[in-house]
Amino acid sequence: MAVNDDYVLELLVNTGMISRDEATDAKAVAGQKGTAVADILVQGGRITIEEILQTMANETGTEFLPTIEHVDEDAVALLTKEQVKRYHIMPLSKQGRVVRVAISDPLDFSTLDSLQHLLGTDVEAVIVPQAEIYKTITRYYGELEESVSTLMSTYGDDFGLEVKENTGESTDEEKEGGEGDAPIIKMVYGIIMDAYRLKASDIHMEPLEKRFRLRYRMDGVLQEMRDPPKRLQSTILSRVKIMANISIAEKRLPQDGRISIALQDGSSVDLRVSTVPTVHGESIVMRILDKTGLQLGLPQLGFFADDQATMERILGLPDGIFLVTGPTGSGKSTTLYACLNTLNKPDRKLITVEDPVEYEVPGMNQVQVNEDAGMTFAAALRAMLRQAPNIIMVGEIRDEETANIAINASLTGHLVFSTLHTNDAPTAVTRLTDIGVKPFLVSSSIRAVMAQRLIRKVCAKCAQPYTPSDVELRALNLNATQITEASFKHGHGCDTCRGSGYKGRSGIFEIFVVDDELRTLINDQAGISAIRQRARDLGMRTLREDGIRKVVAGFTTPEEVISATTGDKD
Repeated sequence: MAVNDDYVLELLVNTGMISRDEATDAKAVAGQKGTAVADILVQGGRITIEEILQTMANETGTEFLPTIEHVDEDAVALLTKEQVKRYHIMPLSKQGRVVRVAISDPLDFSTLDSLQHLLGTDVEAVIVPQAEIYKTITRYYGELEESVSTLMSTYGDDFGLEVKENTGESTDEEKEGGEGDAPIIKMVYGIIMDAYRLKASDIHMEPLEKRFRLRYRMDGVLQEMRDPPKRLQSTILSRVKIMANISIAEKRLPQDGRISIALQDGSSVDLRVSTVPTVHGESIVMRILDKTGLQLGLPQLGFFADDQATMERILGLPDGIFLVTGPTGSGKSTTLYACLNTLNKPDRKLITVEDPVEYEVPGMNQVQVNEDAGMTFAAALRAMLRQAPNIIMVGEIRDEETANIAINASLTGHLVFSTLHTNDAPTAVTRLTDIGVKPFLVSSSIRAVMAQRLIRKVCAKCAQPYTPSDVELRALNLNATQITEASFKHGHGCDTCRGSGYKGRSGIFEIFVVDDELRTLINDQAGISAIRQRARDLGMRTLREDGIRKVVAGFTTPEEVISATTGDKD
């Protein structure tokens, strides 16, 4: 129950349901365990969740229902299964312009406002225990129809396995996958292959207090799958760790490993595995390394013709630095590999230094960073320069030393590619000076910087024309001509996109090309506003503006662009 802890405690104390000392103790325990005070009070048997919710209902003047007896089918049709699970609510009825929804937190005004905007109606909250909401969602929207669910039911509830307590030591049978472990082995393989089939980028196995949560990240959005039984948690986690060749005895420290699964067609599925100890067990994330991204060229990244022409000119330069910026998960590595793939010719020598080397690419010399052995980015870069490369890729510029070596490489006839963590393209200039690079080196070496974000594309199978709301049109700041000529589309949901309306992702870009006047501004340490304005005068489009072009063309929706470019001041 995600309500404000201080509010709940003060309310319960003021109504005499608990004492001030009990409130203080509950808050202290909740802080230690990282959970809500309501959960601590309920676990201690001092009070029930129904009593807490009833008290909140009385205080806020909201109706409280301990159970949901009836739901109108018309109300169910208003929202998809993905939406009700995202907002943790259940639509109950619709009368005129008012939709009644069950919610466990009457103070979650953000969710209520989002629903009001989504439905285009007034929303009336009814307080219902979260467990009852989830039960009703399952009843009316059906169980998740995942392959994992089918696989689990194949073996029955127990999977033919007698679960034993994990002693922290693996037997020879466990290491080799003996017959007793066969159902769990098949189940873990099934989860991995199901995620691969659905083109998920990550598999998240998260031990919670009363459940073992399984989620896939698809098109950048985490989606819950059917949870494996909680009692199989330690067995499943141990099996994943054995597959990743990491210690199953070590449960106190984070660990990293890799899994490679050979397929019948001769290809393989590679995963990078990360474990982190949590309060209720080890959380495991498996990153699926999709090698198909290595064959991408510039057209597949989502460039329009003019931006692609700009990129081709940049890739044709003999020297200098090209930076790709953006937050984690914005597709920077995919873009760099696409650039290198375009340049990977027999008459050129390409060397990369990465942490880690996720994809092995034929024709390129790839160096793995190993800081424990002294092979840092800077050390690797120094060694690479003695290899007489034409093109260098540095996974990330993290410090002054790496930046200076990369810049010196670019000034001595090498074309250098790298990434940087900044929100937009022009800010990369000030970021480099902030970490200690001299402005004259920045101005003389930087050829271009590209900021990017990933947005979901409208599903081609269920795309249909629609008219954006006035709020969306105002947020995108579209003029009358753009609105008239636009081809707005959104997906209504189908089996291909699993009801989301989106399938696949594409990039939106902000390309900052440095000219002589910009070099002067950088060298004179001009403010970022002046640098950005000059770039705009040269024709640089912001992320928001490139996103708007893709909305107008029907590739994506206003909602996607707005959420991806919230910080775009222009």
